Amino acid sequence: MEKYELKNKIFEYMQKYNGKKKLKEKDVWKGVGEETGVPGDEVKKALREMIDVGKLMYSYGGGASSVEIPSEEYLKEKGLL
Repeated sequence: MEKYELKNKIFEYMQKYNGKKKLKEKDVWKGVGEETGVPGDEVKKALREMIDVGKLMYSYGGGASSVEIPSEEYLKEKGLL
């Protein structure tokens, strides 16, 4: 699977749970890996690249960190929009 296709699958997976469930990084690796058959380490690398460019972001609450899709307000604040 091409890297851009994998990133699209990760984003679709994140959209499916957006606002419904806080996903940990490991949840995304496992979930996308099971859906696509791509090894977890490749999913992890693609996920990290998406976080580095601001397509996804880490958040912290309730004593645990999670990964989520950033709001437009956050993107504007960071100068990504």
